[in-house]
Amino acid sequence: MRKADLMAPNCPTDSVPTDSLPTDSVPTDSLPTDSLPTDSGPAASGTSHTTEVKPMTIPDVQASADARRVAIDRVGVKDVVYPIRLRTRDGGEQTAVATINMYVSLPHHQKGTHMSRFLEVLNEQVLGGTPCQALTPEHIGAVTQAIRERLNAEEAHFEATFTYFIEKHAPVTGSAGLMNYEVTLECTATGPGGAGPGKSGDGGDTAEDMILRVAAPATSLCPCSKEISEYGAHNQRCRIEAAVRTRGEIVWIEDLAEILEGAASHPVYAVLKRPDEKFVTEKAYDNPKFVEDIIRDLAVALDDEDRVTWYRITSENYESIHSHNAFAEIEKDKRG
Repeated sequence: MRKADLMAPNCPTDSVPTDSLPTDSVPTDSLPTDSLPTDSGPAASGTSHTTEVKPMTIPDVQASADARRVAIDRVGVKDVVYPIRLRTRDGGEQTAVATINMYVSLPHHQKGTHMSRFLEVLNEQVLGGTPCQALTPEHIGAVTQAIRERLNAEEAHFEATFTYFIEKHAPVTGSAGLMNYEVTLECTATGPGGAGPGKSGDGGDTAEDMILRVAAPATSLCPCSKEISEYGAHNQRCRIEAAVRTRGEIVWIEDLAEILEGAASHPVYAVLKRPDEKFVTEKAYDNPKFVEDIIRDLAVALDDEDRVTWYRITSENYESIHSHNAFAEIEKDKRG
């Protein structure tokens, strides 16, 4: 519908261009009188007039004061679906669909945050006037800091979680398959005077704290079950995760996935033929590990990794003969 069509019912017919009226329009004398405009005053005597449209003032409820004096650590938006593009260790590129969460801290005196501004900032920073762009890891620090500034917050937090695929070959037949890994990129942005990793909290520049988190599936086999059984041992899939901070050097997702899998009884694969299954089963049997063994071996490996300055690691066994899971966790700051 054209603008003239929208304006016609509110304007005198003699002020509407004739080419804006439908050719099959009904004569006004055939319309009920209560459907016609009932102008009064100068317009009724043939003098045209216009109605002044006054700008609408919309109250900003979120910016109003709150009397409860309770600050909020994180408030914002969750489960934003967005494309992300990543470089791979072999020089290639991979595109994934990320689930994004964005939060800011809210002071005790402010009623609420402005939710639409999170999406506004994300798209401004990523698109930059160019359509069909994707988020990259290089964007994340700038996006998080821009969110903090736009919402006038002391701290902003950003996290993007996605599935990353790595091609793996079966150990005997070499059959190729894509293994899926759960990856999260996290960033916390603080303003001048804010506290955070590497900041004293007594002033200074803004800062962005980046964390890479990777989770890998693997196989674990119980040492106790092997020891006490005449034959066999219970084994199961496990989930091993590492969140790391680095010195600014790149730690590839592939690097961290290999470190995680190396701590288990044995890695798992997307495609296994019978010779591969025999190999994996026997290798896991020869390398039994409790959940405690897995987490300790992973800690030793990350202690030896010079690029990593801090880590938080977890291991969870999905027990095959128990109705519960086994779990272990270690967090360590290598900077002292």
